[in-house]
Amino acid sequence: MGFRCGIVGLPNAGKSTIFNALTAAGAEVASYRFCTIQPNIGIVPVPDKRLESIARLIHPKKVIQTTLEFFDIAGLVKGASQGEGLGNQFLDHIRNVDAIAHIVRCFENENVAHDFGSIDPVRDAEVVNTELILADLQTLEKRIGRAEKLHRVGSKEAAVELEVYQEVQTILNRGQVASQYHPAGERQAIFLDLHLLTAKPSFYVINVDQKELREEGFCLKAMTEWAKRQGSRVVVICGDLEAEISELKEEEREEFRRELGLEGSSLERLIRVGYEVLDLVTFYTTVSSELKAWTVPKGTPAPRAAGKIHSDMEKGFIRAEVVSFDDFMACGSEHSARERGLLRSEGKDYLIQDGDIVHFRFHV
Repeated sequence: MGFRCGIVGLPNAGKSTIFNALTAAGAEVASYRFCTIQPNIGIVPVPDKRLESIARLIHPKKVIQTTLEFFDIAGLVKGASQGEGLGNQFLDHIRNVDAIAHIVRCFENENVAHDFGSIDPVRDAEVVNTELILADLQTLEKRIGRAEKLHRVGSKEAAVELEVYQEVQTILNRGQVASQYHPAGERQAIFLDLHLLTAKPSFYVINVDQKELREEGFCLKAMTEWAKRQGSRVVVICGDLEAEISELKEEEREEFRRELGLEGSSLERLIRVGYEVLDLVTFYTTVSSELKAWTVPKGTPAPRAAGKIHSDMEKGFIRAEVVSFDDFMACGSEHSARERGLLRSEGKDYLIQDGDIVHFRFHV
């Protein structure tokens, strides 16, 4: 698994259109509110040119890409935390995702209604952010009530929990997101257990029309500048255009994108930003004629990366035999890399690097 990404936004921002273009999942798309009731879930393989290069060199019987899982939930509206629209009940579906893609509308279409009657992506983004903060405050209120009861009967653990909850609550009440809170040690574990929505890494997907895509208009410029001030990354996608491209044959897609001056697919751009905000790296294994890509956070020790494959490999970890992607491609094989001294033997303190090709030695 690469990472899990939740998709949020106002109704009719194009969430389901983009979800379908990225995943080919066939979710219902309509120009009215709440066409999405149950969450749409799609799993897509992560495009990986390095994986393809390794495969061309060693000709494995099986090649397995790492994957990205999308969760598309019902559109949020202003007042959702107080029960407006369908409320924020659907936010529970994305509490366990790794990152949140916030889709904002930057296209005009008289056949697609807008909750506020006008196009203003910055306003829309702020509305959704406010609802996420209010949802997190509700989560905290419940936890605080529970911790206060335990504290009154003498629980020391509850006393620490209560301090963390109240500190995060203060941040949220200022209109800031929970990711502004930076605890350590025991407090960090308590904080992470809350699964707060605004604590998750997030980025913006700006859904534009073809006019905005060809020449940066006022709407797109306003949103990108605002996101930059927030310290957020953006991905620009023309949802309708991507939906058309997704229906073409693979060889026709690249040609069509080149004609339009598009660099790579929207999925590749979104994945690249997702990996950056989550600080992820990819490593590869070649076992039993099977080549496989794995995704882990940057700074992951070798034993923990081995545990991603199987828990026994982490428990019985002995060493990791590692060669970088560049060295492997230059040598042409693991045997040649070993002969040239480019295949290294690393211990339990080794941190997996992006592009490593690894063979784990273990004993249980």
